[in-house]
Amino acid sequence: MASRNIVLAIGIIVAIAVIAGVVLLTGGKEKPAAPEQPTTPTTPSTEQPQQPAEQPETQPSEEQPQEQPPETPTQPTTECKEWIELTVLTRHPADIQEQARDLFLESDLAKRYCVKDITFIAVPPGLWQTFIEKQNIDVAWGGGPTLFDLLFKKGLLKPLETQIALEAASQVPDTFAGQPLKRVKDGKVYWVAAAIASFGFTINTEVAQQLDYDVSKLKSWRDLASDDLGLILVQYNTPALAIADPTQSTSNTRIYEIILQTYGWDEGWRILTLMAANARIEQSSGLVRDDVIAGIVMVGITIDFYGYTAERINPACKYILPEGETIVNGDPIAVTISTKHPEAAEAFIAWVLTEGQKIWLSPEINRLPANPKVFETPEGQQRPDLRDAYYRAMQVKVIQFNDTLALEIETAMRQYFKATLVDEHQTLQQAWKRLLEAYYVEKKIDKATFEALKQKLTDTVEYKDPLTGEIVKFTLEDARRVNKILEQNPAVTEKYMSAWREAARQKYEEVLDALGG
Repeated sequence: MASRNIVLAIGIIVAIAVIAGVVLLTGGKEKPAAPEQPTTPTTPSTEQPQQPAEQPETQPSEEQPQEQPPETPTQPTTECKEWIELTVLTRHPADIQEQARDLFLESDLAKRYCVKDITFIAVPPGLWQTFIEKQNIDVAWGGGPTLFDLLFKKGLLKPLETQIALEAASQVPDTFAGQPLKRVKDGKVYWVAAAIASFGFTINTEVAQQLDYDVSKLKSWRDLASDDLGLILVQYNTPALAIADPTQSTSNTRIYEIILQTYGWDEGWRILTLMAANARIEQSSGLVRDDVIAGIVMVGITIDFYGYTAERINPACKYILPEGETIVNGDPIAVTISTKHPEAAEAFIAWVLTEGQKIWLSPEINRLPANPKVFETPEGQQRPDLRDAYYRAMQVKVIQFNDTLALEIETAMRQYFKATLVDEHQTLQQAWKRLLEAYYVEKKIDKATFEALKQKLTDTVEYKDPLTGEIVKFTLEDARRVNKILEQNPAVTEKYMSAWREAARQKYEEVLDALGG
């Protein structure tokens, strides 16, 4: 009996020793599973989007997108040794800035690229070059293709280089309604559209009804320069139209460029001059939109998303695209050459072009996305109105806009507009109102005299060139000449503006004098 107990004890000891040996060899842990490998996103086609299977009657016949939710490219997670704050130069208002900051910082991309915050700097377009050259700006976002092409021309934009950004950019069509959504040189993408914009005007139909004005008359830019709108100014002593100072609004700058290219230089400036004479001139395009919503004016020139917002806030508002007199273009985003964090900057751009497209769907923002796949997300399916607007914009009849020409004259055009139509607005409007009264109300002058004085009022000025002392007329060629001077030597801008103001004031006063003051 004792011997059996001894044997049993020895067996137990051996078993314990074996178990202990196994534990020592394995470290007491299970073998870990193989790490999950990051997935490589499928690079979407960059062809023009294909038509979905079912579309409303307003859909265009050209190919449209096969919509799938936007794909946010992924990268392996890295441990953050240093947290980054991105600096973004933008023309977007505070609501877009806030949504972009909050949503991006919550994203996996922000964590992967160690971005802890975003600082937005919103300044007029004329200051962008200085900010990029003098400060560390990571991303430029919003402001229109002409502004971005100017930055590109000056060598201030950095091409996209990371796979994550290039994959996101590939989800944006190359063109839309015949207009480029990317600026590509030597195979490198320097900017890509983050949203799509069209340009028109927004009408408050209730105000029109109060004024007994037939809104069907408002179909073209020329209609905003009409005697009829001027007679509202005469009758009610308040303008029916609102426009913005081009030095404070890139969208209104684009509208003025569209008008000049639609009607030609001479006729275009006649229309712009009478639009200004018929209008109250605001210091931002947002104020123009607000004037229409509040019923302060009957009509205001607006970029499309301001029109959609006006329609949402006040159902009496209606956004109009002047058929055959507008363009549809992309609103870009890009990395600048002064970035200190190029990879994080490109990660932000990748997010804006994919997951961040949902920002445009917000009822408070109402913009057309550049990536149509967003319409297949749950959020996108809640905005059939924007989806319909996207396809209407795709098929709208547009002009063949010349970006090169716009760049050749933009600085001179904006400063000339400000000097002659904004700074001298009171005298211009007084002369126009007096001319309308003399012909339509008092019947003191005949039609020939009315047309002659109207032409004088709207002629581009002859002025004394402050650098050469020569008397010159502000023609298209002169605008090209002066534009080069102002870009090379901005310090002389005020000298030219002063000469233009003086010449414009003299012209307006001569019209007033001809009518007896």
